Amino acid sequence: MIVSTNQRNAKRAVKRLRSFTAHLLSFYLFISLPFFLFSCGDADTRFSLNGKFKNMDMAEFYLVNLQEGTIDTLGVQNGRFSYETNINDTTVLALIFPNYSELPIIAEPGHDIDIEGDASHLKATTVNGSESNELMTAFRLKVNDMMPPDVVKEAETYIREHAESPVAPYLLRRYFLTAVEPDYPKAYELCTVIRDAQPTKVSVVQLFNQLEGLKALRADGKLPEFKATDTNGHEVSNDDMKSDVNVICLWASWNFDSQSMIRHLGILKKNNPRRLSVIYVCLDATPEEGRHYLKADSIENHNICDGLMWDSPLVGQLGLAYVPDNIVTDSTGTILARSMSSVKLREKIEQLLN
Repeated sequence: MIVSTNQRNAKRAVKRLRSFTAHLLSFYLFISLPFFLFSCGDADTRFSLNGKFKNMDMAEFYLVNLQEGTIDTLGVQNGRFSYETNINDTTVLALIFPNYSELPIIAEPGHDIDIEGDASHLKATTVNGSESNELMTAFRLKVNDMMPPDVVKEAETYIREHAESPVAPYLLRRYFLTAVEPDYPKAYELCTVIRDAQPTKVSVVQLFNQLEGLKALRADGKLPEFKATDTNGHEVSNDDMKSDVNVICLWASWNFDSQSMIRHLGILKKNNPRRLSVIYVCLDATPEEGRHYLKADSIENHNICDGLMWDSPLVGQLGLAYVPDNIVTDSTGTILARSMSSVKLREKIEQLLN
């Protein structure tokens, strides 16, 4: 059981989660409160979530907007929660459970979405109320008992058959870009199918452009020339990547995996100050969010954040496609590896340093 029905244990679990992400939540609550308080009540833009879970007393869920990078906290009482906001366009949300597993939700203006599940079997949670969410639910339930290779094949089938749906870009990122071993050629091929079906969707066009950049940045290529200014006002360029091992890491304060990655990089940098250089590229909406997180963890490296998120020219130039992402180079700018998990990245750096 993910969330105990015993109230005391549930309170302890909530307290641990709240402590882990308190600094992160404070910034996003500050950003999102004005929107929620002052947005208009137009029925065409209203979006609501209503959740009901068996075998759950109290808990906290986090609701992340995967395209805008905002995060909100949902309190669960007696197994129920509700959430309402106003949106102008379809977007993808992720409901993060206390064990950090992710439930994708397609948020569409004018829709009321119902979520039903059981705390002892969260994988079987259903999301109803719109065609897109029912399609996503059907996919999740179908692949629950499949082996990973079969899940990837099923994801490709869904993308090709439902390229016009907002489900398709999510499946593309989830199974072809953020996988342990990303398949960039296949991702580019499938993104072309999605772009042809959704030619006016800005996020789809942005993803297609990023994947085009990835094609030019293979593991044995050269890092392109770049210049940027970090959040302390210092100029950053290729000249700052002349150490034995150099890493560029794309991260965001709202992404748990990237938080783990930069913590590991911070430790490696402290242990190898002369031989390892690290540059962070932050995808937050404002520089203050990432700066606060780095300061709290005593991480001292160049951090670049222009506030443009996926529209950042540097992100496109470097071919960084998802959060977290990374590029490893030697002192000559030759790319030695890229797009590794946090564990694989740490192992690769230690191997190169030794």
